Amino acid sequence: MKTQYYTATSLDGFIATEDDSLDWLFPLGNVNETSYPAFIDAVGALVMGSATYEWMLRHADKVAAETGSSWPYAQPAWIFSSRELPSIEGANTHFVKGDVRPVHTEMRKAAGSKNIWIMGGGDLAGQFLDVGLLDEIIVHIGSVTLWKGKPLFPRRVTSPPLRLLSVRQVGTGFAELRYEVPRSDTDAT
Repeated sequence: MKTQYYTATSLDGFIATEDDSLDWLFPLGNVNETSYPAFIDAVGALVMGSATYEWMLRHADKVAAETGSSWPYAQPAWIFSSRELPSIEGANTHFVKGDVRPVHTEMRKAAGSKNIWIMGGGDLAGQFLDVGLLDEIIVHIGSVTLWKGKPLFPRRVTSPPLRLLSVRQVGTGFAELRYEVPRSDTDAT
């Protein structure tokens, strides 16, 4: 079981525009040509921040048209938010706030032997890193620049550095990089 931050970013390091738009992302390639189909099959639980969840709410019709459901995940999902958000019908969601450690324990139980996906929010992924609970970062680097927006990973990671496991070209719009997050002596578990 691994806790993985699986995401896409612009070449200059943004996962969304400053107004949470992902319109830049979809023209770059076909998700079925990426590692996503195999990745999602190995996911037993997922977690996201409120901005990602609200994007799902705003785009429920588009998501339903593409996937057949306004909530395309069979896995239970934990949503970190400091405010009350509406539920999506049929979604197995848990709204939480605060420390990621007790929530990670709940997700591990729900995921069984499968992986945990940190779906959205660079800062949320950083919170898992901060307490030693992030194992991998899988990032698709898109062939666009946004100049500003929501950062990929607003943390300094220098010692020890991430360990590159693989690089793969996906069409003409993406490079997929997989990194292992090494443990340091100061990681809290």
